[in-house]
Amino acid sequence: MSTTDPTDVTLGSIGDTGTVAAQPSAPVAPATSSHDAPVDGSAGAWTAPRPGERLRILRRSRTVAIVGASNKASRASYFVSTYLLASSDFEVWFVNPNEDTILGRPAYPSLAALPGVPDIVDVFRRPDQLGAVLDEAIDVGAHALWLQLGLYDEDVARRGTEAGLDVVMNRCLKIEHARFHGGLHFAGFDTGVISSRRRGR
Repeated sequence: MSTTDPTDVTLGSIGDTGTVAAQPSAPVAPATSSHDAPVDGSAGAWTAPRPGERLRILRRSRTVAIVGASNKASRASYFVSTYLLASSDFEVWFVNPNEDTILGRPAYPSLAALPGVPDIVDVFRRPDQLGAVLDEAIDVGAHALWLQLGLYDEDVARRGTEAGLDVVMNRCLKIEHARFHGGLHFAGFDTGVISSRRRGR
């Protein structure tokens, strides 16, 4: 398995370097809730999907591609992966060119290498890689782009929406699935935070 400098990673060579929190570059309007990314009210702008819309995305989806999946149990992507495999009906595909297998399943180098079209692309990447992940998701015909807690990029959301994708930002797929399927209080009180951020050592 090759190693990759986490400061010099492109989508074609995504490793399991984890991600850090995205910070909007300019002041933004207040968030619609403590979990939603800010909403821009201008014409054509992305608006955070409401609970019913997020449930619709989950219900219609059959396949999930986890971009930035890792074999390291300390990573948020690993925790989300184990939950989805054990507690959902999704077919889960792992995307990481630096791994051959993850949790006993094949790891693919890119979205284009997957055995089918992912309904949801769940992203655990650095903020500077989100645009490239979106481009690949559009190219393969994915239906939704889902950015984990701590990840927000207004331009990515706008471009994804314009391309016909549903875009969810700054929310955890595991938490949302558990919330809607009886494994979590709707307000999220019974959960720890599953973030795209690395914990300090």
